Amino acid sequence: MVTLIDTHTHLFTEEFDEDRELAVIRAVQAGVKRMFMPNIDDTSVEDMLALCNRHEFCYPMIGFHPTSVDEGWKQRLTTVEQWLRASGQRFYGIGEVGLDLYWDKTFRKEQMEVFEKQIGWALEYDLPLIVHCREAYPELLEVMEPYKHSALRGIFHSFTGTSDDAERLLEYPGFMLGVNGVVTFKKSNLPEVLRKVPMERIVLETDSPYLAPVPYRGKRNESSFIVKVAEKLAEIYGLTLDHIGRLTTENALKVFKIA
Repeated sequence: MVTLIDTHTHLFTEEFDEDRELAVIRAVQAGVKRMFMPNIDDTSVEDMLALCNRHEFCYPMIGFHPTSVDEGWKQRLTTVEQWLRASGQRFYGIGEVGLDLYWDKTFRKEQMEVFEKQIGWALEYDLPLIVHCREAYPELLEVMEPYKHSALRGIFHSFTGTSDDAERLLEYPGFMLGVNGVVTFKKSNLPEVLRKVPMERIVLETDSPYLAPVPYRGKRNESSFIVKVAEKLAEIYGLTLDHIGRLTTENALKVFKIA
């Protein structure tokens, strides 16, 4: 059986309240050996940790999502920072962080400030940064540019950009591109973009409960569906499923510094 890592899954959210443990079992049965759980904001940490502390193959990450940046962001970010600094809990990444100007541009400046602060945490704790970017590439690159030659590493999560976007992001040597169910969508340009991206720079993810791959598109996504993403990559790169599993697993363990 192929061995896979889901580098980005939110199995702790309310969408799984009815069958969370079954979703975990289905993932393990599908060959998913590790699941990395990016936090959302101050309201989700406890649910995420409850799941991760029940299963040694679930790895918690801590961060503040850009769409949670609102009027009360300073206090909310402080709460998240206290989890990082004072809880005694081990975290495996800073995420999910970044910029999202798709829904609302009201807090553009504040989102950039929050993102930069969390880049600081990633460098201070030597943790990978899990970066969300939607309709905000210019702003993202503006914030990240000063760190291009630093030790910063991580994953550009849910990559769906153009060849030019891929080229610019791959200039950050410590970063991988996270590929999920979007690559299976009929109208996605991602397959042709990825043909120019070295396999050594790609990790798998689901972003469950969102972005379920074909043939589950439109349904709730879950970690077991990652097999469909791996199968599509095997087709794009002309490699076996086993080979895709091995390479993407190596890439993920490298970015998370897990032996």
